[in-house]
Amino acid sequence: QVQLVESGGGLVQAGGSLRLSCTASGRTLNRYTMGWFRQAPGKEREFVAALSWSGDSTYYADSVKGRFTISRDNAKNTVYLQMNSLKPEDTAVYYCAVRRGRRFNPTLMNAYKYDYWGQGTQVTVSS
Repeated sequence: QVQLVESGGGLVQAGGSLRLSCTASGRTLNRYTMGWFRQAPGKEREFVAALSWSGDSTYYADSVKGRFTISRDNAKNTVYLQMNSLKPEDTAVYYCAVRRGRRFNPTLMNAYKYDYWGQGTQVTVSS
């Protein structure tokens, strides 16, 4: 069992930055694929970014490419989402997720591929 706790959300003006953290307990993350998803009010949960277990491969949603960066620190059992140039449309609850196994392919943009989820952290971007 893996427990995930997100932090770092908050209120920021458009153009600002935030860094989200997701810390795991119960298992070390160095054998897992990590993902970030988000869900805005009235919308379905959508993919944001994914990072391979090795840390050398990533996927990003087109809407965040060039602005968001996913990274991991295995020593701290933590994955990060650095969000720059934030826009009001980035407002959502952000969730981190873990997938067991080392396969890394575009199917990981689908939420059902992930085995464990955090409770989410709210990000609000004001215009």
